[in-house]
Amino acid sequence: MASPVAMETLPALSHEVWKRTPPEAQAYIRALEARVATLEGMMQALQEQLNQTSRNSSRPPSSDPPHRERPPHPRSPRRRGGQPGHPGSTRTLIPVEEVDEVVGIKPEQCTHCQAPLSGDDPKPWRHQVIEIPRFKPVVTEYQWHQLACPACGVTTRAPWPAGVPSGTYGPRVQAIVALFTGSYRLSKRMTQQAMEEVFGVPMSVGTISPLEQATTEALAAPVEEARTSVQAQEVAHLDETSWRQGSKRAWLWVAVTSVVTVFMVRLSRGGQVARELLGARFGGILVTDR
Repeated sequence: MASPVAMETLPALSHEVWKRTPPEAQAYIRALEARVATLEGMMQALQEQLNQTSRNSSRPPSSDPPHRERPPHPRSPRRRGGQPGHPGSTRTLIPVEEVDEVVGIKPEQCTHCQAPLSGDDPKPWRHQVIEIPRFKPVVTEYQWHQLACPACGVTTRAPWPAGVPSGTYGPRVQAIVALFTGSYRLSKRMTQQAMEEVFGVPMSVGTISPLEQATTEALAAPVEEARTSVQAQEVAHLDETSWRQGSKRAWLWVAVTSVVTVFMVRLSRGGQVARELLGARFGGILVTDR
């Protein structure tokens, strides 16, 4: 335990020296002595508070400073890790009919007498390795022909095939970009780097924003369908929390039902947003934290 700070006490002035001291200096010395006595009392009180622990006061053990010695906890006789009789937890094997390749490993000869071995083990020990195949983007080139009519000379171009994107990237590339920047909260530069390094898809940073916008437009119809479904439910839970939309303060709204959950980001936390989520005439039970 730390001991109080020892202060050196100077010898008192002799009577002769005190008589020669000017009255102004005497008054100043008395004021300093009174101030020192007050500070010493404060220091002693603070030192007593500092020395308090859960062992010598009513303070809880959690308030003890880190350097205080705490009574050691009794050591458990059990070893670390899983205890005897505890059921193990291992990954469930994929059914053998669903794996892509089965490799049989068989011994060729007996380890005892070196006789050749043949046949099959009816219950071999199974070990599965999951690997991701090497990614190689599939590039499809569409050569769009236009031909001149030999009869009238009019040039005709074939109609654009249904489902073929007019841009450079297909729907799966677009979906992965939206997943990275939306759900995984990666920056556009990190998304561009991941697309090129992981999937081998070259992409500029400036391309990511149009892909995000295209994903938003593609999801507009199902999101509206989900919002309409919320308005028809018997019970809905509604809440909002603060959110950042660029440099502006916004709110993330959520409506939760047993069927569907809808999120919306709006620059307001007013009642008009609640009516946008639930409809102007929501007739079910609304659960909120008020």
